[in-house]
Amino acid sequence: MMKKRHHLLEKPWCLRLALAGLIAGVLFICSHVGNSDRSLLCYLAGDRDSRRADSSETPIQLTAILHYATSRIVPQQSLAEITVSFDVLRSLSSSSSSSNFLIFGLGFDSLMWSSLNAHGETLFLEEDPKWVQTVLKDAPTLRANTVRYRTHLSEAYDLLTAYRSVPECVPPKAYLRGNDRCKLALSDLPNEVYDKEWDLIMIDAPRGYFPEAPGRMAAIFSAAVMARARVRPGVTHVFLHDVDRKVEKVYAEEFLCPKYRVSAVGRLWHFEIPSAANLSRGSDSIRFC
Repeated sequence: MMKKRHHLLEKPWCLRLALAGLIAGVLFICSHVGNSDRSLLCYLAGDRDSRRADSSETPIQLTAILHYATSRIVPQQSLAEITVSFDVLRSLSSSSSSSNFLIFGLGFDSLMWSSLNAHGETLFLEEDPKWVQTVLKDAPTLRANTVRYRTHLSEAYDLLTAYRSVPECVPPKAYLRGNDRCKLALSDLPNEVYDKEWDLIMIDAPRGYFPEAPGRMAAIFSAAVMARARVRPGVTHVFLHDVDRKVEKVYAEEFLCPKYRVSAVGRLWHFEIPSAANLSRGSDSIRFC
């Protein structure tokens, strides 16, 4: 899950320097290489020959460099796991001017994600209002909203069985906004979440390691519904962390679909989910997988 006070990990100095260098190297390399050699790092800095000349986003990258170079606390995801999302951001940058990135969870890695998507929109959804205040106190440029979950981890398997008998939970009638009949649907999110199409969705929260915790069932289900409702061209990239836990794995196989999984690195699964409009009129149009 996203890194909370009870899960502060002090990583080796080599990882801290690697994360800071991932961002810091951008500014150095892009100023010392020719156009033909510009790598994915230049995307972060904002190549002024190919992207809009807007320096207003640079401060968040500089803030991230300073933060991760000096902090004893760094993201819990490994560098290999982080690179999976980073590579997708790079590939999307070649075909569009910005990416919309929705992240379930707010923590010590949030500044990193915002800096890696400096030219796009990044929004965090967090369950704990007090934790939002704590994080934003040190990183006020982050955009975050609180989420009210209606589930508990102890209900995971009952919900998995019951949802099939609720028409509002099942394609093609499944939806989110105002859907009080489907307990897995996040029905009361800010309008921005529903109105915007998200190119990337990261699920690294809410808490899912004790029975009374919300669990990630609703986040996984809702991500699948958002992806299927996409209108713009292309797929929705969904990243699910902590797949070593049984509930995350089972719900991913039910709603995100093994056939859409394109990579598995460490405890992270990456899915590319097509819009329902692009599916044939068969079983895929009346069920998630």
